Amino acid sequence: QVHVVESGGGLVQAGGSLTLSCAASGNILNINAWNWYRQAPGQERELVAGITSDGTTNYSDSVKGRFTISIANAKNTVSLLMNTMDPEDTAVYYCNAEVTGWADHVIERNYYWGQGTQVTVSS
Repeated sequence: QVHVVESGGGLVQAGGSLTLSCAASGNILNINAWNWYRQAPGQERELVAGITSDGTTNYSDSVKGRFTISIANAKNTVSLLMNTMDPEDTAVYYCNAEVTGWADHVIERNYYWGQGTQVTVSS
């Protein structure tokens, strides 16, 4: 079993910055990729940014140039630095980890979600 926990959400003024962190713990051999998603009220969950274990990143067009995803120095942790924030960035942000681990003597790849952290950008 793997647990994924986000932190760092809160209230920020438009134009400001916020950093989210996500940590995974449990039965982990390797984290192959991390992805940050967000979901605003009444909207579908959307992919915001992702990073693979080799450092390859991808961003949605709406955050490109403003958000930076990086694998943190702490083991099994990823960060999302959000700059020049806009009220349209207001959403619950979710972390997803693609994890390789042992399960009943077999190596499996699974995806685990955190519980989400609220980010609110005031105008």
